[in-house]
Amino acid sequence: MTGFGEVAKHGRGWLPLIGVNALVGSGVTLALPAVLGRSVDSIVAGTGYTRWLVVAASLIALGIAASIIDAFAGAACVAETTAWLRHRLVRHVVRGGPEGTRNFDTGDLVTRVSANATDAAQAGPAAVTAIAAIAPPLGSLVLLAVIDLWLAAAFFGGVLLVVLVLWTFAKRTANVSLSYQETQGRIAALLSESLTGIRTITAAGTTEREERRVLGLLPELHRHGVVTWRILARSGAQAAVVGPLVLVAVLAVGGLQLVNGNVTAGELFAASQYAVLGAGLGNLTGVIGELARAKAGVRRSAEVIAIESVAHGTLPLPAGPGQLTFDGVSVVADGNLLLDNVNLDLPGGITVAVVGPSGAGKSVLAAVAARLRDPSTGQVSLDGVPLQAVSRRALRSAVGCAFERPQLIGRTVGEAIDPQAVSPIRTLAAARATHAHDFVSRLPDGYFTSLRKAPMSGGERQRLGLARAWSARRLLVLDDATSSLDTATERQISRTLTEDRHHRTRLIVTHRPATAARADLVIWLDRGQVRAIAPHADLWRNTSYRAVFA
Repeated sequence: MTGFGEVAKHGRGWLPLIGVNALVGSGVTLALPAVLGRSVDSIVAGTGYTRWLVVAASLIALGIAASIIDAFAGAACVAETTAWLRHRLVRHVVRGGPEGTRNFDTGDLVTRVSANATDAAQAGPAAVTAIAAIAPPLGSLVLLAVIDLWLAAAFFGGVLLVVLVLWTFAKRTANVSLSYQETQGRIAALLSESLTGIRTITAAGTTEREERRVLGLLPELHRHGVVTWRILARSGAQAAVVGPLVLVAVLAVGGLQLVNGNVTAGELFAASQYAVLGAGLGNLTGVIGELARAKAGVRRSAEVIAIESVAHGTLPLPAGPGQLTFDGVSVVADGNLLLDNVNLDLPGGITVAVVGPSGAGKSVLAAVAARLRDPSTGQVSLDGVPLQAVSRRALRSAVGCAFERPQLIGRTVGEAIDPQAVSPIRTLAAARATHAHDFVSRLPDGYFTSLRKAPMSGGERQRLGLARAWSARRLLVLDDATSSLDTATERQISRTLTEDRHHRTRLIVTHRPATAARADLVIWLDRGQVRAIAPHADLWRNTSYRAVFA
């Protein structure tokens, strides 16, 4: 779990620099009034003022340098922390797999990784700035006590009021900042859904309704924003009233002490400057606002980092034909039984079709076979080794997956087939085997065509998805991965699969009777249970089985 302290401390070498620089700035801030006060007394006396003016100029120059360093170090610290946090968030999202991210909407995750990570990265600099801001008022109190105890008492009473204003502001703004970020994430999630289904929305003529759905949360976002600004305005107004009171109180007491001869004119000038420092505490509302946004960002980031990575074992896979075994496998999600005590022992090197009505558990079975999700009870083994005990590298090189709507990854079409760009020969072989080469070769730059600019139909995208999975050495899991292909191409690919010269096990989720007919075995699922397992020809005699394809 990542907390505020861990994010704040990740500034590495920048935070000490920011801290030291803040101390230098505070020292300059505290020293300058005293030096200027001495300058005033020297001018009144008519001697020695040049030396004090030179010291004052040097302090001002040092303060300017400190401000420049603070701006640079703060920006660098935030940039490095943001990069570290985003890298960590993305790693947890990717390694959590489909199950780990199931409770998050895509748009909300993007918001957490992008905007909220930047807010969270402000934690270190904002915390150091807030702590450093305490030094000038405390130092002012001590130096005023040195000048005159009554001045210190007047200053202390006024600063207490300013601190009370800041404390109230900090409590109010923390919850509002979190609510604002959460609403932003929900809007992003709705927009992501709309972009995914934009063609359906346009075709259905529901554009305006979808626009209202996505933007329906804007009033709530506006309300959180208005509350934030009202809190800021109220606190700013209170600070604007209380701050000058500190100055008035110190000047009033100082004037009386000057008349009584207890302080000099220079000391009164210095006291007025220290009073201004106390009044300036009210300007900390901006820093406290940053702290509140950082705290909210850290909290939303921590929820992503809490995603448990899919645990992998360390065992390699022994030599074997790809025998796939389900031993008492059940899957429960959100209280629903998706697979119920599935027991299968599938010989290696054969083609197995998985059929059944909608909601029968076909995709769940495929996901469990490929270890895209783990069973709630029972285990799945490949050539006698439980999938959970196999190392990540061995598992992903042995098992390949293709889906109905493949998400293509990479800069070019070639990278979409082989993301690691291991071998152009392997890429070409996979494309030819899945008949993707037929259309890739017609693209302007062939396999080097930009993936974003490559015009592709649903079937062509499926062929690229099949090609990406083709390099698997032992098991191919195809979840309705040929549903968008035309009949001729689907027949060609099915023939390639059934006559696989690599003799891998092929587990194919399908709705087509022709694909089931070409398989060696058919698993007939119904309501999460295996109703039968037999060749298609034997099952076809059953009217209920035929109804699956109706």
